[in-house]
Amino acid sequence: MAFISFVGRVVFVSVFVLSAYQEFNEFGVDGGRAAKSLRPKFDVFAKHITSHTGYELPHVETKNLILGAMIMKGLGSLLFIFGSSLGAFILLLYQVIAITILYDFYNYDADKKQFVELFVNFTQGLALLGALLFFIGMKNSISRRSSKKKVAPKVKIT
Repeated sequence: MAFISFVGRVVFVSVFVLSAYQEFNEFGVDGGRAAKSLRPKFDVFAKHITSHTGYELPHVETKNLILGAMIMKGLGSLLFIFGSSLGAFILLLYQVIAITILYDFYNYDADKKQFVELFVNFTQGLALLGALLFFIGMKNSISRRSSKKKVAPKVKIT
């Protein structure tokens, strides 16, 4: 059962690892294609935050955002493969940030093609988020259950 769990974790993080690998190969001096496609989405997200909260997000280089995303995906995946809850939390944090910025379906009318595409990707991101939450919950319940077990001391008969 432990081997099957390990293989499942490897298959799960393959999404994150392949994405980080592709971003790494295209990174270049300016952050690559990912930075070019992220900049307008991040600007819209920052305007949304400012209009709803009054708090203005500081200017961040898109290249640094992509670099941070690659580090989060790589480190989180590596830790998650070996069953670490910390890795799951890192991937969870990445997912929360990424799906709110990248899949901005709420900026489009429901009858537009872009709305449908972004909404489908958003729900897939939510599914990954749910799987990470499930892993964290199971990991915590297993550790609590094993710590509650009381082992009776063995009686030595002589």
